[in-house]
Amino acid sequence: MRRRFWKHCPEFTSLCPITGQPDFAEIKILYIPDQRMVESKSLKLYLFSFRNHGDFHEDCVNIILKDLVKLMDPRYIEVVGLFVPRGGISIHPYANYGRPGTKYEEMAEYRRLNYKLN
Repeated sequence: MRRRFWKHCPEFTSLCPITGQPDFAEIKILYIPDQRMVESKSLKLYLFSFRNHGDFHEDCVNIILKDLVKLMDPRYIEVVGLFVPRGGISIHPYANYGRPGTKYEEMAEYRRLNYKLN
């Protein structure tokens, strides 16, 4: 059985690229590693670096996914951002990756098509 890991950052903060105001979110990361994993303290420091980073919510989630795929080369990974509403609208971007040519690529497609916010 393959191990899977949840990483949860309930205090994620980034900056709105338009207003410069802080945006608050919960970031949830689920991954199935291969040979490499990310150490919790390093992940925390990386996620905290977004406090000085101005980008849209969707871009933050996509950047996190891309950086972790490059770092770990996981079998599967997904990143969800549960951003606090601003202007009466909640934004909850979701991004995932499954290693190409494997069952994890199929799993990523299935989860992307059937994603439901809990």
